[in-house]
Order: sequence, then structure tokens, then C-alpha cells
Amino acid sequence: MSNKSHESDVAFIKALAELLNENDLTELSVKREYGQDDTLNVRVSRRGETITTHYAPATAQAHAPVQTAVQTPAPSAAAAAPASEDPASHPGAVTSPMVGTVYMQAEPGAPPFVSVGTQVIEGDTLLIIEAMKTMNHIPAPRAGTVKRILIEDGAAVEYGSPLMIIE
Repeated sequence: MSNKSHESDVAFIKALAELLNENDLTELSVKREYGQDDTLNVRVSRRGETITTHYAPATAQAHAPVQTAVQTPAPSAAAAAPASEDPASHPGAVTSPMVGTVYMQAEPGAPPFVSVGTQVIEGDTLLIIEAMKTMNHIPAPRAGTVKRILIEDGAAVEYGSPLMIIE
């Protein structure tokens, strides 16, 4: 493979790292196939703050895949806020009970279920998480006022991700 391909792979990996940070994801995994025996496997993860790539060019089939680790910069959100302000550790944090896609309203164009300042009672629907084509209404675990909404409509969430703060 030529240097042009390697340069485009580096740009591709940097774009994945930016996507990871912009969408507050913890991991991305992508397989790029250039030909029958020519692939690029990329896993970008926040857990260890590393980017790992596996490259298997067609000309080097007898050799083991090349591995490269690149240190990614610390997330900008962590630099802006002290570690003690982690939303997941807040006593009023409502966390995601599943992996899926968040919807803040019942249908496009409808008003959101809640917004900052909304008074909720236990059991009120806060948002919907779509998982495996099923719409799951997420109820308020306690009564209170919505102080912060930590996710955006259409965002992907993981199990245990903080969704909002209710005090």
C-alpha cells in the first residue's frame, strides 16, 4: 500500500477519535475493507485512552498484523470541570438502564417530555430509549426538579450513562 493510503488511514482514525469525544462515547470499532485480503480494523476507546489499529495488507499475509497505539488527549469536558463534578456520581443523577438511542419527545415535532426546571413526580416519563426497535419510556425514579439534562435528542447512550440530574 502507498503512503497515501496510510495518510488517509491516519486521518480516518483522527476523525473517529473526534467522533468519540463529540458524542461522549466510550468506544468505537470499525472494520475497513480495501480488498479481499486487505483490511484495516480500528478500535477507539476511552477506557485506556488509547487508539489501537490492526492493519493487514494483502502483501503481508504471512506476517502478524501491525499494532499501533496513539495516546489521545484528555477529553475537554474533564479539563473544564473538576473530577468531583462527575455527573454520574451526583446523588440526583438518573442513569440509563440500557443501551440505546435517546428521544426527548414522543414523536418528531412534539414538545419534549421534560426540560430544565420541569417539576416531575415519581413515575413521570423523562425520555424514551429505543433499544432493538422497542421504545422504552424511562420514568422519573423520584419527585423533584430537573436541574440538568446531560444528553441530546438522538444521542446513543450506554448502560449506566448519566441522562439528567433531578433534585
